[in-house]
Amino acid sequence: MADSKQLYQEVILDHNRKPRNWGSLADATHRAEGLNPLCGDHIHLTVKVTDDTVDAVNFEGESCAICKASASMMTTAVKGKTRDAAEVLVQEFRDMAVGKLDPGRPHHLGRLTVFAGVRNLPTRVKCAILPWHTLHAALNSIETTSTEAEADPMHAPIGGA
Repeated sequence: MADSKQLYQEVILDHNRKPRNWGSLADATHRAEGLNPLCGDHIHLTVKVTDDTVDAVNFEGESCAICKASASMMTTAVKGKTRDAAEVLVQEFRDMAVGKLDPGRPHHLGRLTVFAGVRNLPTRVKCAILPWHTLHAALNSIETTSTEAEADPMHAPIGGA
């Protein structure tokens, strides 16, 4: 247990200090803005999709370390994936974060399971999920999304779930 907590902390700190795919894509085909009013996270996601494949995805904005690390790892994880495969990751990450997916069972998350412990931190779940919620919005041409009210990832389904 201590090892997984230490790994979680190291990953969060590393991706917070040196976020991958930081900035905006000038040739983005999709974009969305994500807001988490509870924590103050506010991110902008730009995505380039070519022939149904996520060629590039970048983010920028102001956010806590958990949100920034989640966004950084998400951008790396979905690059090169089809839109459908990216949506599977969105759903699995969300389910893992809220405790509906057992990381010990088959899934597609790989290293993203480092965030499995966030389910034990209810006030931080929305921080971890916001980038994924924003990716779903971008891929579905929704300009702005939030983690509050009817869009609350703790209560509202994403996609067909």
